[in-house]
Parts: sequence; C-alpha cells; structure tokens
Amino acid sequence: MREIVLGTAGHVDHGKTSLIRALTGIETDRLKEEKKRGITIELGFAHLDLPCGHRLGIVDVPGHEKFVKNMVAGATGMDLVAFIIAADEGIMPQTVEHFEICRLLGVKQGMIILTKKDMVDEDWLEMVEEEIREFCEDSFLEEAPIIPVSSITGEGIDIVLNTLDEFVRQHQFKEVFGPFRLPVDRIFAMKGFGAVVTGTSISGRVSVGEDLRIYPTDQVAKVRGIQVHSAAVETVEAGHRTAINLQGVDTATVERGMVIATPGSLQENYMLDCRFLYLGSNEKALKHRSRVRVHLGTAEILGRISLLDRDELEPGQEVGVQILLEKPIAVWSGDHFVVRSYSPVATIGGGEIIGNVSPRKRKRLTESDRTYNQEVFQILMEGSLEDRTLMFLKESGAHGLTFDDLAIRLGLFGKHLKKALNDPISTKKMVVVDSASQRYVDVEIAEKTKLEILESLKKYHASHPLQVGLVREELRLSLGKSIDQKVFTYCLNELLRKNEVVQEESMLHLAGHEVALKADEEELQQELLAWYVTSGLSTPTVRDTMEKFSEYSEKMVKQVLDVLLREGKLVKISETLYYDKGLIDKLVAQVTEVMKKEGEIDAPGFKNLTGLTRKFSIPILEYLDRIKLTIRVGDKRILRKKA
Repeated sequence: MREIVLGTAGHVDHGKTSLIRALTGIETDRLKEEKKRGITIELGFAHLDLPCGHRLGIVDVPGHEKFVKNMVAGATGMDLVAFIIAADEGIMPQTVEHFEICRLLGVKQGMIILTKKDMVDEDWLEMVEEEIREFCEDSFLEEAPIIPVSSITGEGIDIVLNTLDEFVRQHQFKEVFGPFRLPVDRIFAMKGFGAVVTGTSISGRVSVGEDLRIYPTDQVAKVRGIQVHSAAVETVEAGHRTAINLQGVDTATVERGMVIATPGSLQENYMLDCRFLYLGSNEKALKHRSRVRVHLGTAEILGRISLLDRDELEPGQEVGVQILLEKPIAVWSGDHFVVRSYSPVATIGGGEIIGNVSPRKRKRLTESDRTYNQEVFQILMEGSLEDRTLMFLKESGAHGLTFDDLAIRLGLFGKHLKKALNDPISTKKMVVVDSASQRYVDVEIAEKTKLEILESLKKYHASHPLQVGLVREELRLSLGKSIDQKVFTYCLNELLRKNEVVQEESMLHLAGHEVALKADEEELQQELLAWYVTSGLSTPTVRDTMEKFSEYSEKMVKQVLDVLLREGKLVKISETLYYDKGLIDKLVAQVTEVMKKEGEIDAPGFKNLTGLTRKFSIPILEYLDRIKLTIRVGDKRILRKKA
C-alpha cells in the first residue's frame, strides 16, 4: 500500500530532529558534523508505525538558510508537513521561507507543532499561537491543528501521534498507477553490491529484476535489490522511502537530482512551460531572462525565466513563463518547483510544470508572438484536459504525437489517459493516424495536410503536364516540411479512399488528370516512333535521339519519350537504349523459340542470331534476365521454368 510521507519544516534549531526522536526513537542526524554542530545539514529519515497499522515515512529537513536547497529536495513527495515553530522564538526567517516552499511545492495538509513548550509560560504560549494563526490565514495551514509539545518532557507527543493516526485513518489512498519515479537524493557504493541510490518514490511501482533508466542520461540498469526502511522487499510502491541497488552502474555516473524511472516514461529537455508565482514578499520586479536557481525534485539547476508577454514581473503576480535551463532535466506535467535568486540566494517564487515538457522555444519579439503566448498559457493554466491535449497536438503540427508523448506531456498514463482521449477521438477533434504506434494528429492539421497534398499535386501537374504524377516519397518531400510518415500515409489514404487522388502502379495523381499532348508534342511523338521503328535493332542512344530532334527542346523530347515508355510503345532496355515495342516483342519470341530447341544461348550465339554488336546484345540479354525470361548460368542463359 502507498505510504504517507511526513516532512518537517521550520527554522534552524526549532526542534525538528528532537521531535522526530521523541516520536520514533530514531536519530536522523547521522553525519559527524551534524552531531557536532547540533543542526541538520543533510536530509534525515525515519519511520513511525501508527496505531491504525500504517507506517508513516518521515523526512527531516535542514532548517539553516545555507541548506535550504536540501530542504527543497526533502519536500519532494511530501504528503503532510509537520510545521515546527519554537515557542520561545516564534516565527523566524526560515519559518517564512519554509512555509513559502511548502506552498509552492503544492503541499496541501499539515499540522503546526509548537516545540519547547517547557521553556515558556502559558501567556507567552497563547501569544505565539495567536501570531501563528494570523500568519497562516488564507493558506493550506489555516485550519491546521496547533499542538504544543516538549521533546524533553514528552508532553504533547501523544497528541501528535494521535493526530497523525487520525489523519492517516481519514486519508483517501489513491491507486498506484503510472510509471515508477524516484528523484535521487543520495548515491553510494556498497562493497559486494555496487551502486545504491536512495530517494522517495513518487509514482508507480517497481520490482526486483526490472529495468530502470537514469534520467536525463541514457543509462539503463537492472534492479538488483530494494530496501524500504532498511528492510529488503521485492516490490516498492509510490510514497515509500526507498533504497535501490542498481546492477551495472558506476556511482560516478549518477548524481543527486537525477531521476530513476521506468524506461520511456520521461523526456529530458532544457525548456519547460510553467505556471510561475513571483512571491509578494519580493522587493523589486523580476526582469525578463533573470538568472535563477531552479529546484525540481532533488535537482538544483541554473536557468533563466523567460517572460513571454512582458518585460518585468511585479511581486505577487502569477503568469505563464518558459524556464530555460542550463542542464537538461526530466519531469512530468504537474510537477512543482521552487525558484531561488542567483545571488544573493533567497526563495523568490515557484510553481508548476503545466503540460508541455518538450516545448519549442517561445518567441516574444512581436505583438503577435506575445498574443499567441497569452492564448497558449491561458489554455495550459485554465483549460480542460481535452483543451490541453488538442493544444499539444496543434503545436506538434503534421508530426503528431504518440500515446506515450501525450502521457508524458499530460502526466497521465495507461487506462486513465485512454479514457481521457475517448471524447476528442469520438467527436473527431483528433484522429488516430496509426493504431499500431498509437499516433494522433489534430483533425484540423490533418485536413490542412490533405489540402497541401492536393495543392502539391495540382502544381506538379501544371508544371509537368506530360507526367502521370509523383511516387509517394516524392509527394511527401514536395510538401516542403517535416511531416511524419504515418501522418502523411493516413492523409493520403483518406484522399485515395475518397477518390480525390488516384494511384496508377507507383504513381499518384489527382483524379481526372490525364496526360494530353499538344499539337507539336503529338507531332514529335509520331516522329519519335517512326525513328525507333526504322532504326531496327541497332537502335539509337538517347543522346543520338536528342541530337536528331534538336529543333525541339531537350525537355520536350524527354517528356514525350517518357509518355511513349509509359504507354508501352517504347521499351527501356537500359538507361541509354530504348526500343520500339513491336521489335522487342518479335526478338523475344525469336529467342524463346531458339532456346526451346537448343536449351541455352550465350553471348556469341545471340550475336550470331541477331547480327548485333556487343553494344546492343549485352544490354538486351540483361533485359531478358530482368523480365524473367532467362536466367544466367555461368556464361550461358537458359529459359526460366515458367517460359
């Protein structure tokens, strides 16, 4: 069953680690420096078995301002926050910053624990509680219980335990679905086992023996072993504090911030479309392309905020932005992030990935660009699931998107995504262009592509009136843009089905198109036929023909020759030799008769039979092989069985 993850938050030295020790008996400060200095530097982990039978995973985060990035990493995957405030000090700078971070990361529920109760009197305690209530107004902690405790005397600890138990009893456990994901917060090697990565699993499930990919790299590793709270398990689900032993991975190639996930479930990118809140506590406006520190999962990556419809963002404003990262990252739609200023370092905002995890770089140079950006982000931020799906398909153009592409962009997988796509498919707002690969395209894009195919054929017929049409690949390339092969095939097949386009052998042309010779072309055709008939088996080369009919343009001669070949009046023996069809038919009959009597024929025998030189006899013999009349055996040729 999915485990609930409780995370701590609060100012340095307000008693987060002491509270966890009092609740669980587990010491989360494991580093020598942490014990020496009495503060948490790295993430600490514990667990608590509740009376209801559920096990609560606990993440202890640092409170010191220098280690806020570690706090952000620990807040990833947090279901419930224990917001710690020391009664003797009240709300402090990191109290405020941790509060904002939890809000930006989408934490929805929590409790407020007022520590060090034993150090203040009742009047002071009441005053601090009133200050906290005022601070939490209109926030996710507005209705949260405030529980005064003393980790030294143990007073209030049982109330915390019972409150947590009641929360879990009432919690609606969601079905574990979708691919497995685990943002890495630690990497180390164990002698005899190899690389071990740890983190909080935030979706799906994985079992021993399965493959996982290390994003954003191309490394794929097999799961050799899994531990949850130091106990070996065969399978782990979302919500558990997890250690995974990966087979065949060097610890030097894995780092904090990477994501271990089901292969094919993520797509790495340098650009992210986001909903971004610039905190009202900031003192000045944020300028376009400001360099910032972006915290996503357990990763901290430098990047720039691209304001798509303005040059500055005022404190308190929430808008759609594109974040341009200096290193690639792999995320899902719906993932939350925190942004801290580059220097001096402070939390200035954050938000949510809103759909397109592989967007194009958005322009903002013209008024038209900015208007388009506003329309797109209005859909991303306020539109329905169907609206966002159709927008992604429109932006993908004639390339379309696969089921897996849409899953990553929407953060929705399997049967949940199939159900979401039923309506737009049944109402023909999007079409399935290939059921095998599950590739989709927006219906308006499909209709536009069909019109482009028809227009391309129309232009070709106008400039090449004596040609039947184009082969498929030539037609696809003539559209002059990147178009997925499956999308092109779907659109073309629709036109063929409706008889708007006709296929003759390998050639495609518009319905009703016929090769019609003009008077001078008709005259040239008759002259060419007479020329080849009178030349006999010592036929002229194509170059000879061009010189003979030099009063016509070379283009016209070539086109009329192509018509004669297509109509079967001439036969192409080689690239340079054409023959009158009647002459070749007689020669084929003559050769067949001789070979039936003699059983075979060689080059000298063919020369004696026809009186032709090697220049003509060799190409004709190869032609007879090509039409499967004869087959070469050594220096001789024999009739194929069907002949």
